[in-house]
Amino acid sequence: MTFRAVEVLSSVALVVAEDTRHSRNLLNHYKIATPLKSYHEHNEAKETPALVARMIEGDSVALITDAGTPLVSDPGARLVSAAAAAGIKVIPVPGASSVLAALVACGLPSDRFTFFGFLERKGKTRREEIERALSSEVTVVLFESANRLHATLSDLAAAGGGARNAAVARELTKQFEEIRRGTVGELESHYSSESARGEVVILIEGKPAEKTSNEDAERLARELLSTGSSPREVIDRLLAIGTARNIAYKLAHARAGNGNDNTSDEEK
Repeated sequence: MTFRAVEVLSSVALVVAEDTRHSRNLLNHYKIATPLKSYHEHNEAKETPALVARMIEGDSVALITDAGTPLVSDPGARLVSAAAAAGIKVIPVPGASSVLAALVACGLPSDRFTFFGFLERKGKTRREEIERALSSEVTVVLFESANRLHATLSDLAAAGGGARNAAVARELTKQFEEIRRGTVGELESHYSSESARGEVVILIEGKPAEKTSNEDAERLARELLSTGSSPREVIDRLLAIGTARNIAYKLAHARAGNGNDNTSDEEK
């Protein structure tokens, strides 16, 4: 909770919340007396027009969810979209985000990542989502409930991801915060006998780049050069398929004719 969030919640005309009983405890803790209204997946279609109309008339409305950030696997997208379409200014008030908190602490590459949210619970769609997650070349972030954590880790391992480095982060920013690291298989084994509690985030390293044999790289370099590709273009193609940079450079110039180094420093 930030000072800015307390100020905003204290100054708006209305706070809409996923669960008013849960959120009232939060507002009471900070001595915030702002009226509170329920807004969740079962009533958002009905409540959104009235809330937008109220904001058009000049009232400010704050949207909060039970934990984390609204719209990130939580209600709110319909309201934000409708407000934006009506020309109402939408202002984000940053706070705790389990996606980013888990990502920066998990020990996996964080310069690029993809967020899947909650997987389908069963069936073909779930299998397809797991396949897409494991085929990602960047770190994958998943949400999961504590009681389904072991089943999801088991499904990830069974789909071929058992050796992939991973982390399970739970109760982030709370008293019992825990981040456990290991392979998917090791984590699956741990949570087969150890129950988890609270909100859970699963992080999985991206699929390792497939390496190309030197023979395949040489064959590709020869084909590219024979069709008029420049050494720079050959190098770029070889790097894209996983060829080591020094090998790509040698092949591009060895096959260019006389092997002379005509590549600029920039190309190197």
